Amino acid sequence: MHYVQVVAMLAVLQYLLFGLLVGRARTRFHVNAPATTGSEEFERVYRVHMNTLEQLAAFLPVLWVASLYWPDQWVALIGVIYLVGRFAYRRLYLADPAKRGPGFLLTVGPTFVLLVMGLAGAMAR
Repeated sequence: MHYVQVVAMLAVLQYLLFGLLVGRARTRFHVNAPATTGSEEFERVYRVHMNTLEQLAAFLPVLWVASLYWPDQWVALIGVIYLVGRFAYRRLYLADPAKRGPGFLLTVGPTFVLLVMGLAGAMAR
């Protein structure tokens, strides 16, 4: 099995799921497109989705580059921590945005580790 590819696809699936939840929140909180404000509960769901997109833009490239130089299982495991971090971020942000820190760290930490791994691997070649 190609673990890194599975993690990459799960990250995209997670992003799409969060997008579907934005659509559901639009209905629930009566926020018609293209509006992105009007209900604090909706805005939280929306911001989680947008923040996930922002993080995904950094995560996917470093995941792939790190996988060129390091064992697939190691890179994939770090990627799984990122995925768990995104779910934690979502749960914490929806409950209280001020308490999102642990989920954010579980997202940014793995991304930074993969960045360092990718850079180290590329510089060693």
